[in-house]
Amino acid sequence: MTTQAVIDLAALADNFARLRVRAGGRALIAVVKADAYGHGAEAVVRRLVREGCESFAVAMVAEAAALRRAGLGVRLLLLGGVGEPAEAREAIALGALPVVHGVEEVAWLEQAARALGVRAPVHVEIDTGMRRLGVTPEAAPELLARVAASPQLALAGVSTHFARADEEDLAPTRAQLAAFRAALAAARAAGVDPGRVHVANSAGLLSAGVAGDDLLEGDAGRPGLALYGVAPAPHLADPALKPVMTLRTEVAAVRAVAAGEGVGYGHAWRAPHSGWIATLPIGYADGVPWSGARRGEVAIGGARRPLAGRVSMDCVTVWTGGEPARVGEEAVVFGAGTAARVEEWAEAAGTIAYELLVRVGARVPRASRG
Repeated sequence: MTTQAVIDLAALADNFARLRVRAGGRALIAVVKADAYGHGAEAVVRRLVREGCESFAVAMVAEAAALRRAGLGVRLLLLGGVGEPAEAREAIALGALPVVHGVEEVAWLEQAARALGVRAPVHVEIDTGMRRLGVTPEAAPELLARVAASPQLALAGVSTHFARADEEDLAPTRAQLAAFRAALAAARAAGVDPGRVHVANSAGLLSAGVAGDDLLEGDAGRPGLALYGVAPAPHLADPALKPVMTLRTEVAAVRAVAAGEGVGYGHAWRAPHSGWIATLPIGYADGVPWSGARRGEVAIGGARRPLAGRVSMDCVTVWTGGEPARVGEEAVVFGAGTAARVEEWAEAAGTIAYELLVRVGARVPRASRG
């Protein structure tokens, strides 16, 4: 019995090419945080390098360190910045480009660069509405000027992060852009060269195709979810983008049940008539959401079959009706072919596709192809 997350690297490459067209010739910074959204960062980065991608983004120092240990010398943007002086030193030693969110980080990074005898490139994030990290638009020109003038640091880029680009109403996103542009204009008027300017995330890149390329500020975009063939919102679904991950397993057992018989913990599900149950060796420890039991479907034999009963830690049961499955037959939870897309599973489970992808557990081996 084999449970795998099959990673289609050819689909990844095709998605990258399509998003590059969407970006209108701008560079793409591929977001590979959280182990490339559960797809396996090392394999993803290696394939995208082959496709011409030069810059990648991770969230934290540990993720940058893992890619360096894998022998990947690519340009790495550290989106989460550094949280203490020791992290500042490690980030610079790794050759990563930390994103600066405030004055304190500047001091830590200057100290670390001085100790290591280098001039370290950094980016600065301007918080225009996400209200998580970043310097305010009002304080941005002064911080940018300080970084640009630092003997230890080099201002390599400036960014902001869209909070609502996945909505149909893009007025709030355009308000963010206006604040960002004003802060950049003030910095430039003071003689500051911002370096690489990047704004559009996956939702921004896909929204631009619907609402116009005025959302594509700067000379780069930062696609994450869309790289992996998943839409950040239903109205942004692009049929040309292909799912990269297919979560599959095989039927482990087949049981006949009579009408009214209960299945699984608590007998929360009962057979509507006599028929067949297929047991699959995959559960919530592997990323199948417990909350998806009532509406989740699995593809077996080319047809979608509903889950029957609760999702267990290590297995799920599937109602195949009057047609029994075969032991060893492939069963696909989500991904390519006749299976549900991960977006459908997310809706069934009352969550988001991002969460389901990164919850595919470490005990599920990744099998790359293409």
